[in-house]
Parts: sequence; C-alpha cells; structure tokens
Amino acid sequence: MTTSDMIRELCDKQNISLAELCRRIGQTPQNFNKKMRRETVSLDELISIADALEVTFEQSFVLPDGIRISIGNK
Repeated sequence: MTTSDMIRELCDKQNISLAELCRRIGQTPQNFNKKMRRETVSLDELISIADALEVTFEQSFVLPDGIRISIGNK
C-alpha cells in the first residue's frame, strides 16, 4: 500500500474528503494531489495530517531485538 493509498483510506474511514483534508492542513487540493501522484508527501505533512484528523501517526525502525527507533525517540 502506498502512502497515497493510506491517506485516501484514512480520509474514507474518517468520512472526510481529500479537499477538506487539504483545507485542514493548509494546502490546495491541486498541490497536494500532485504530491500524492508523485508519492512525495513529506514526513512533516504526514504528521500534520494526523494532527488535523486527531489520529496517531507512527514511523519507526524496529531492530531484531525489538528496540524501536521512532519520531521523538533519540
């Protein structure tokens, strides 16, 4: 599943249009759609999407011993 697919599914499950999501994160639908087509949505944008929709976004590396290295972990 691509990042764009995940964003579309998130919007669907949250009953929000992609245009409304763009409004909430301060981007035009045209600009954001281009980013989704190119798969160039940034980490900061993903965090903004999570904040706007009041969901949790997680990104991490998981080592073989189970240790997680993630946003906010140093």
